[in-house]
Amino acid sequence: MTTYYYVLASQRFLLEEEPLEEVLRERTRNYQEQEKEIDFWLVKQPAFLEAREMADVKAKCPQPSAAIISTNSSFITWLKLRLEYVATGEFQAPSDTIPDPLASLAAVS
Repeated sequence: MTTYYYVLASQRFLLEEEPLEEVLRERTRNYQEQEKEIDFWLVKQPAFLEAREMADVKAKCPQPSAAIISTNSSFITWLKLRLEYVATGEFQAPSDTIPDPLASLAAVS
């Protein structure tokens, strides 16, 4: 199993009120320059929140939510400091309750 770290907030906050696109674009450019593999993903309506052990986290976050999920805890800590009004945490996957850490409940358009 792998440990995944996340920042979580409402979609409106992350995608409209914060300059998230700019932050992720800069981080992607930095990774490319360092020839480092991308280890973070933006997931709308993350399915991991449906796991019973995540019920308290889901209850505290306005819906619909969005998460940036990463295997890099330092990146998530940096994002928390940068974005401020987000929840952070971690989970192990794949597991019985979280088979796909990057799954989304959002409808594909």
